Amino acid sequence: MLQEKRKDLDSERQKKLLFRLVDELSQSSPDLYYRPTSEIATYLETYIRKEAKLSADDRALMNRLSRRDLEVLLSLH
Repeated sequence: MLQEKRKDLDSERQKKLLFRLVDELSQSSPDLYYRPTSEIATYLETYIRKEAKLSADDRALMNRLSRRDLEVLLSLH
């Protein structure tokens, strides 16, 4: 039960971080909104691993997401 709550909290944190990162990327690439989800996921994956200003905990949390996970989360927004 406690593990399920932890996973739910992690998932919520991942979503919030993901959408914050999308907002950051949108500032530098205004046409991001019009790109295919798969392309945005690839762009995000690279951004998370290299450039994003994230704490070590947040980076570890986001690094658990695969490109496919990113696509699914983006499509739910």
